[in-house]
Amino acid sequence: MPALVPRLVTCLKTYDRRSLLSDVAAGITVGLVALPLAMAFAIASGLSPQAGIYCAVVTGFIVSALGGSRVQIAGPTGAFVVVVAGIVSKYGVDGLFMCTIMAGVMLVIMGFTGMGAAVRFIPRPVVVGFTNGIAVLIASTQLRDFFGLDLKEVPGEFAPRIAALASHARTFSPQATVVAVVTLAIIAAVIRWFPRIPGSILALVVVTVGARMLGLPVETVGSRFGGIPSGLPHLAVPAFHLSLVPTLLASAITVGLLGAIESLMSAMVADKMSGDRHDSNMELVAQGVANLISPFVGGLPATGAIARTATNIRSGARTPVAGIVHALTLLVILLIAAPLAGAIPMAVLAAILMVVSYNMGEWREIPELLRLTKADIAVWLATFALTVFADLTVAVEVGMILAALLFIRRVADTTTVAAVTPEYIEDSLHHSLHRMTIPHYVRIFRIHGPFLFGATDKLSVISDNLATPLRSWCSGCGT
Repeated sequence: MPALVPRLVTCLKTYDRRSLLSDVAAGITVGLVALPLAMAFAIASGLSPQAGIYCAVVTGFIVSALGGSRVQIAGPTGAFVVVVAGIVSKYGVDGLFMCTIMAGVMLVIMGFTGMGAAVRFIPRPVVVGFTNGIAVLIASTQLRDFFGLDLKEVPGEFAPRIAALASHARTFSPQATVVAVVTLAIIAAVIRWFPRIPGSILALVVVTVGARMLGLPVETVGSRFGGIPSGLPHLAVPAFHLSLVPTLLASAITVGLLGAIESLMSAMVADKMSGDRHDSNMELVAQGVANLISPFVGGLPATGAIARTATNIRSGARTPVAGIVHALTLLVILLIAAPLAGAIPMAVLAAILMVVSYNMGEWREIPELLRLTKADIAVWLATFALTVFADLTVAVEVGMILAALLFIRRVADTTTVAAVTPEYIEDSLHHSLHRMTIPHYVRIFRIHGPFLFGATDKLSVISDNLATPLRSWCSGCGT
């Protein structure tokens, strides 16, 4: 069992006033950014907007307090929108809560058994196929609100959904479309010229106020959901039906795997941006605990959020305290300003989710994937197609099988058999270090075995030992 210590514990040992000021500023900023996203993800998942806020408050606090990353921000994310919407449509909210709790148990077990490292062995074509497909699905679910279509029920499957949207294209609302387009324009302009300003918050405030002042006849959060109640989330024990466990097991595995992949991807991005190194097992335990608790406040499944984590780092976050402040910021907004959220047009949230779906799609990686082998390209296309046109649970199951087969193939390709001849021995001597003089300023490292995506963290050996004297490293190696 790996040694598990929350990153907050180690960070507080050297915590000072300057770190506190930086964390508070970053936490408030990312809390404001998380507000519209939390509502939009909940609405797109088929739940009320407050469910997203409750989830962001509770899971954001727990993951920052218990997690293995210094600057990770957790909460509801786009990766879960499609799978959550499918679970809710089939099994209702109680089924979703059961899946979330079951996924939380799986994540805790994965963390305690040291499975955090194993998640990194999922090939990149599989991960990109998932994210591409989920991005397309999220965008398709927002077309109704983006254009203000008069369509009461949107089909859950992609092909019927597109057909229904196309058949109701003439019912589009010019006012809602203008609201959505202006929101997109503001977000794009802020990203282009003022990247330090949270574009989604600025667009939400400006367009909501403008629509209210002009009296535009557009659907709002209040007109659809009756507003957002202020006050603390109500604790309630979710109904747990043991007879449904076998039925929900596949969906729970999907939620758990997506949560593990997304959170560790986000943590790795955070490491690159901050120069830190996270504890993947501790992070999985924290994500598991957060998902165990979220249903008790009526929240969604949660995981690490890449965009909010990046915003947290760019805003100056230094420790997990920033993530805790982010959760407290959302709680204060919930207590004080929740009624104001009822005026937000649905088209604004749809436009924000369009931006999220584009950003999460990792489209820039497609040209790189097309340079890989035909097997890699086939795996990517299969995962993408299954995610879009089939059930996401099926896509995850098939994707994991393809990942295992691709891993086996790559390992097999690295195995070679060659006869040892006098010429072979003579030739190998030219590549041996035994006859060479190595300067004192040179460090040599050997990579032995297949060097796959999941093993890239082993490169830390190089950075950790660059200052080690050469003699201590070469003792007994004959150089």
